Amino acid sequence: MVRTPSTMLALGTPAPAFALPDVTTGATITRETFRDRAGLLVIFWCRHCPFVKHVERELASIGRDYAGSEASSLGIVAISSNDAVNYPDDAPESLAAMAADLGLNFPSCYDETQKVAQAYTAACTPDFFLFDRDLKLVYRGQLDDSRPGNDKPVTGQDLRAAIEALLAGTAIDANQQPSIGCNIKWQAGNAPAYFG
Repeated sequence: MVRTPSTMLALGTPAPAFALPDVTTGATITRETFRDRAGLLVIFWCRHCPFVKHVERELASIGRDYAGSEASSLGIVAISSNDAVNYPDDAPESLAAMAADLGLNFPSCYDETQKVAQAYTAACTPDFFLFDRDLKLVYRGQLDDSRPGNDKPVTGQDLRAAIEALLAGTAIDANQQPSIGCNIKWQAGNAPAYFG
């Protein structure tokens, strides 16, 4: 596995538009799906990556703690952009099984063209982008400092602290550490200039 850091997109960047199918319902999920929420968390992930497997239960827990349909809740969407031809564990039907296993209460989408990952400058799995009510980037970085094999507990403390501050209307610490994970598995010729 290649340890790849997130690109640390500039804070204040507007959330790029997307329209992707939810792997469990087939519904088209867009930025506007979450327009009436207090913010939007975009998670780039996949099924096969050991870094995602290490934190997937915590991500499902974050969904239970913060996702909802009220204006005071957080919109959350998970997106897999991996090449499913060469990584079939990351194909939509496998992602749907993952969503069911985790009991997700937020959409899990598949980015077949990889254009959404490119628009967000996503580089690794997992990669996190938290936007405020105006869809401006306020946090990008790690879930916490736990990694496979480092014996630190998975707490979600970095991302949770940013979410709590966002929902409370208080300042989010701009000193943010990059996420580390497997590199996104780009289709031939699709690897963007920011990658590698």
